[in-house]
Order: sequence, then structure tokens, then C-alpha cells
Amino acid sequence: MMISVQKAAEIIKNGDVAAFPTETVYGLGADAQNISAVKKTFIVKGRPSDNPLIVHISRVEQVHSLAVEIPPEFFMLAEAFWPGPLTIVLKKQRRVPDIVTGGLKTVAIRMPDHPLALELIELTGPLTAPSANPSGKPSPTQAEHADLDYSGKIGVLDGGPTQIGIESTVLDLSSGRPEILRPGAVTAGMIENIINKKVTEATGRNSTHLKSPGTRYTHYKPDASVQWLDKVPVRYDPEIYYILHSGPSPGKERNIHSYQNNFEGLARDLYDHFRTADHLGYRRIYVEKLPVADTNPLIKAIANRVGKAAGSES
Repeated sequence: MMISVQKAAEIIKNGDVAAFPTETVYGLGADAQNISAVKKTFIVKGRPSDNPLIVHISRVEQVHSLAVEIPPEFFMLAEAFWPGPLTIVLKKQRRVPDIVTGGLKTVAIRMPDHPLALELIELTGPLTAPSANPSGKPSPTQAEHADLDYSGKIGVLDGGPTQIGIESTVLDLSSGRPEILRPGAVTAGMIENIINKKVTEATGRNSTHLKSPGTRYTHYKPDASVQWLDKVPVRYDPEIYYILHSGPSPGKERNIHSYQNNFEGLARDLYDHFRTADHLGYRRIYVEKLPVADTNPLIKAIANRVGKAAGSES
């Protein structure tokens, strides 16, 4: 069910949930201070209650109502990357409900780079907004995805296709040691250039890694099995859905998609391909192994999402 921004704000202020666009993926918005509304998010998505949520804001000064002991690096990064695909984890204010943070003493905060998202948040106040899909499945990158996922029972604010297509980078600033908990379009190198500090990157499921959404459970997974492909085949199997970053354009075959190293396009379309493969009835999806991550800022993030969908980290 497609709705206006005013209707979305009305729904949210009445304690319900509505889907809305960001530049990364569509989110399922609820009033971050309304515990019963946030509970509905978990119920609607089938999301485990210990999985923390990101709070979305529309103005930097709103962070003061959510976090304490805010380091100077936060303001440097907010000036450089907000609105944009960077989530920052800080120590939380007591007033932030525990259900929002998965029981942690930290809160993840982001300012999305989409005019409809910012307009909505101005009308409602800060929103929790996990991806607007059933838990574990590919995130929605079009309004139609979210509408189909919930059979038209959830109001969806249509902002068109998302620009980036994969979730934000999550950076932990709560411990004094900047650490990326989930890779995204903003890389460690980009952050280091702003704050002049070394940024580490979490691996595995260590205690800091669990501060981030998207790290505790299976995520991004279509019904089809996802596997890495070592190299482009000479002959393609018509029973397999291929996502390639190299090789010549395959023509109009519905199961072969090549990006000629356009990683921005690959990231933008990745979840749509997962959904399309399921819709067309493919049982297997092969994704060509990616080159070294330092050749493009999105490679590490794409590898992370494909690895999660494949049941591995890489």
C-alpha cells in the first residue's frame, strides 16, 4: 500500500510502523521513543529482540537526546558524511529504550541521505528503521519490494529505487578505538582521512561486532542458494542465475548479469537480483569472486553481503 509522507508520519505517530526510503535500502520506521511501536517492528519483521536497531535522525543536534560522552570525532564525521551511509555507535542516553539497543549500553545513529526520509523524520522525530523486509531476507531497494514482502499490509512511502542498494557502514566510536563493525560505502580509509586516527575492522562475532545490526544472525539471504564463482565459465548453465563483475555483456539472457567492474551498479542491484532469481524460480545463484577490496570502496561491502547470503563471511 503506497502512502504519502504525511500519511506515513500519521501512522508512525499513532504507534504503528511504515516503510520509507533511504539512499541505502528501504527502512521500516517506528517512533524510537515508543516501546510498543518498536516492539511491532520486531514482530512484523520476525526479528530477534536482541538485535539492535539503528536510530535515524534528520538533524545533527538530535544526537544529544540519544547519546552521551560524544567524542569530537563524531562531529567531524557527521560534517563529512551526513546525511549519508554512515552509522555511528555511541554510548546511549538512559532515555533510549533498551529494546532499541538490544539491551546494550550503546546506540547506533544515522542521518539518511534521502529527502523523503528527512522530511518524514522532521515530522515524527527520530525513528528506528531496520531494513523493511522479513528478517534474514534480502533488503528492499524499491518500494514494490517492501509492499510485496508484507502483502500490501504495511504502508510504504515510495521514494523510487535506492541509490546505493546496500546497508550503511557501521562505525563504533563508543570505546575510544574507532572500529568498523559492518562494511558499507564509507570505508576505513575515508574515515581515517577525516579523524586522523587508525580505524580497525571487526572480524567474526566478537563482542564489539555484536553492537551492530546485521551481524548476529543470517541476513540478506534469498530462497535460492548463493555460491561464489571462481571464474566466469565458458558455458553458462541455464539452471543457474549468474551475477558477474567482469566478462563481456551476455546479451539479454535473463539469468546472466555482468557489470564490467561497475561495482556501484552491482551494489545497487544486488538484492534486486536475489529477489529476481527467487521470482523466476532459480535454485542457485553464482556470484563471481570479487577483486581485492582496495580497488573500489564498495567491494568489501558487497563481499560481506554475498558472504552472509552464502553462509560465509567472505
